[in-house]
Amino acid sequence: MKKSSEYLEQIPIFASLSQQELENVRPYIQNASYRKKEVIFAEGSEPEWFYVCQSGKVKITKLSHEGKELIIEIISPGDFFGGFAVIKGFPYPANAVAMEDTSVIRISRQDIISLIEKYPAVMHAIMSNLGMRVRDFHTSLKSIALDKVESRIVSVLLKLAEKSGVQDGADVVIDMRLTKQDIAEMVGTTVETSIRVMSQLKKTGAVSEKDGRIVLTNMGLLREKLSLVQ
Repeated sequence: MKKSSEYLEQIPIFASLSQQELENVRPYIQNASYRKKEVIFAEGSEPEWFYVCQSGKVKITKLSHEGKELIIEIISPGDFFGGFAVIKGFPYPANAVAMEDTSVIRISRQDIISLIEKYPAVMHAIMSNLGMRVRDFHTSLKSIALDKVESRIVSVLLKLAEKSGVQDGADVVIDMRLTKQDIAEMVGTTVETSIRVMSQLKKTGAVSEKDGRIVLTNMGLLREKLSLVQ
């Protein structure tokens, strides 16, 4: 695992900073590690830290009115999380939980505010990213409310492939371990329905599994299914 000082240059929100400016940022950085299923922060808690995932995966979740967990977003290496609450100064609006053993770098609320005041380009990068993520969140909510379950699952698979897909010949491997429950929580359905839909997709040759990871074996068929079931 890379040290935070070596990793800083690869974080998109700091991409516009010069080497000297990056050196000025380094003293504000702290390392932290979390075990699989460990809560990083809970909904309603005070926004003490701005986090960037260094390795592993983090799920951002909320509970529905029925008490079911919904996965709002999956955080991959290079993504930040907890940012909106930290910058605006209100409690974290969701939970952050490690999906696997995860390492992060974190910056205290006081320090990240100091940094964005000193480097407006960092603030611009954060707000641009948050804008895209809010848009994606609204799209996901609309999908959960209006689209059929198969459409929602296919849409999530294609989105994950775009974000975390690794090309393996003609196939695309989603580079994270996802259970059927994870998929169910991402689209607002039951585990049983998630299992049924994934089994159907496997039978058609659209997906398979390898080493615990979902493999998209026919992207064209998945896109066709998405257009047909919407």
